[in-house]
Amino acid sequence: MLKIRRIYDDVLPINREMLRQVQQILRTRFSEVPEAEIDQIAEKLRNPFKQRFRTILLVAETLRRRVLGFAMLLHEPEIAFCYLDWIALATGSTGGGLGGALYDRVRGEAAALEAKGLFFECLPDDAQHCPDEALLKENRSRLRFYERYGARPIVNTGYEMPVKAGDTCMPHLLYDGLDRHPALERAFARKVVRAILERKYADYCPPQYVTKVVASFQDDPIQLRPHRYVKPAAVRSAVNGHSTEQVALVVNDKHDIHHVHDRGYVEAPVRVKSILAALEPSGLFTTSRPRAFSDKHLVAVHDADLVNYLRRACEEMPEGKSLYPYIFPIRNKTRPPKEPSVLSGYYCIDTFTPINRNAYLAARRGVDCTLTAAAEILAGRRIAYALVRPPGHHAERRAFGGFCYFNNNAIAAHYLSAHGRVAILDIDYHHGNGQQDIFYRRADVLTISIHGHPQFAYPYFTGFEDERGEGEGEGFNWNLPLAESVDGPHYTKALARAIRRIQAFKPTFLVVALGLDTAKGDPTGSWKLLARDFESNGRMIGDLGLPTLVAQEGGYRTRALGTSAMSFFKGLVTANTRAAVQRQAVRETMYGLRWRYALSAEDPERIRRLVTITGFFNPEEIDVAEELVRERLAKGEASGYFFVMAEHYGRLVGYTCYGPIAGTANSCDLFWIAVHPDFQRRGLGRQLLKESERLIHKAGWRRIYVDTSQRAEYASTRTFYEHNGYRLEALLADFYAPGDGKAIYCKVLKQRALRDP
Repeated sequence: MLKIRRIYDDVLPINREMLRQVQQILRTRFSEVPEAEIDQIAEKLRNPFKQRFRTILLVAETLRRRVLGFAMLLHEPEIAFCYLDWIALATGSTGGGLGGALYDRVRGEAAALEAKGLFFECLPDDAQHCPDEALLKENRSRLRFYERYGARPIVNTGYEMPVKAGDTCMPHLLYDGLDRHPALERAFARKVVRAILERKYADYCPPQYVTKVVASFQDDPIQLRPHRYVKPAAVRSAVNGHSTEQVALVVNDKHDIHHVHDRGYVEAPVRVKSILAALEPSGLFTTSRPRAFSDKHLVAVHDADLVNYLRRACEEMPEGKSLYPYIFPIRNKTRPPKEPSVLSGYYCIDTFTPINRNAYLAARRGVDCTLTAAAEILAGRRIAYALVRPPGHHAERRAFGGFCYFNNNAIAAHYLSAHGRVAILDIDYHHGNGQQDIFYRRADVLTISIHGHPQFAYPYFTGFEDERGEGEGEGFNWNLPLAESVDGPHYTKALARAIRRIQAFKPTFLVVALGLDTAKGDPTGSWKLLARDFESNGRMIGDLGLPTLVAQEGGYRTRALGTSAMSFFKGLVTANTRAAVQRQAVRETMYGLRWRYALSAEDPERIRRLVTITGFFNPEEIDVAEELVRERLAKGEASGYFFVMAEHYGRLVGYTCYGPIAGTANSCDLFWIAVHPDFQRRGLGRQLLKESERLIHKAGWRRIYVDTSQRAEYASTRTFYEHNGYRLEALLADFYAPGDGKAIYCKVLKQRALRDP
């Protein structure tokens, strides 16, 4: 079986292998192609403007991951055309319609990108311009193939003019109107030709040649060569502009064994059936069977004692019976209660999540389904959907609750984190306390939750804005609690903030914890999102252009579940496909950056950790940095130490410490400036310095002194000060050690007041 898929980058191991095979096809089939051009394919995918084109790579592969052929398409979005750079089959892969399948997909991609035409080159098919009989036969075969689709050479122009004396066998430029643009307008054609010659052949075509060729396009509309191989009536020019890849749908095939009939229990099997009824007719999804994964993925996220308890407790429950926690002992890990009816409260966070015969089996299968979806992402799929129940986002490292037993999205995120940074975006009505607890001290997984404020919404005890992570995870947990009444436009504003935070994090993968309980009329929520809002939300998330795993969480109004889910995926799939092609580097605007001037009790440890992670200071200097913070906390302004703290979404990413020089009228020292490695070379140091200078000027001081080492490794530090207006005032030889002098810099602030922000 053969499938054609797009390779977006070389981040995933499977994509690197596909690229290796593509490069080998080029080396084997086209020996004249420079090795440097072959090596640059991955860079072109990562950098869409390497040639000022966006590169789209399509590969035809077998189920065993053997590449049989590929096509490389260049997209110019401003002029609105596509250029087919390469289409090639592996040795021994000719015939069988593979070339046609690839070209069909190329045309579909170009049409979906709203290109006004597809252009490419073919060598001439007449003996006058191509005397080589074998090559002539091959050229005629190619032109016959393309003519079947309506693509023909452009005539009456100078495109085939030799660039250099002696050039022979110059190519035709072919035009495929994609069954939408039969007439090729002169102005458009000239822009296309100039872009091709100036960008693709920049090192070969001199400017005067380009100008001459462009000027030779005189006809309006531009003329195409009459049909030579295929009768016009036999041309099949129709194109399918639907280029989106299908979503891998992994359904928990054992979810319905967990069916609690107790009155008021809304987490029922009909939820999955309602969603499937809307998704299956759409054609957007292809089903993937769940695979079995080992418990090592489970215990990497959850404590083994929780896993073992759930397995054992569920096995021991009689068929049709449920045990609800009702006593909640203090969780002393060394002394858990013995009584089974009490032990459930030791591991649970509420009174309405039952232990019953099949809860473990259904939840464990849900884990397999979500990991199967994650494996699909690692295999190159852009979007995968784990349609599972019971849900998971309330399950913490060593506690279950909120209908959740195992945290599906957290398990998948940890699995994906071995291959790159992961962002979890929880858009359920209720706070995702589970992933917050699991990743609270990790910096490789960003957790964001948009939810009802814990003042009125479950789980009540987490989800506050000031819960931002600890230790290495500081700033990598972000909560956006909203009011009790929220409609689509209000939700959009919160989602836009979350997306900016994800962009700043620059993850490799996105995991979406999809709650449909934000819909109007859901029995567990109070918000008013409509189908059009779910589509808009999906589109906003899809615009990130990231490989995305969606794990089903809440949503209990069964009449609306299917419509809400289908609307969400319609927006997500369309936007993700477009954004993956059109994505650009995120601007270095540092959203979420805040200044803070008052210290807190946690700051000594936070500053110690910051200056340590820079790798720039010795242990004695690190001790001094912490000591200054403690002295300021103990003595206040009398300490003589003042601070500017730079926080990015609550994470300390830089700071300065300054203070007056005793015995002087208006001079001060800049004792410390430190910036986290993640934010170096992004302008944060300059912003910190500018803000400190503003405060120094406001305090009445006019001369700022700063000293640093003369050692070679401090050259960038000295350059930084010099670029910011500091001048070398004195040099004390051998001050720190033999050969290591102290360089003293000074900046005199102007008398006019610096503007407050």
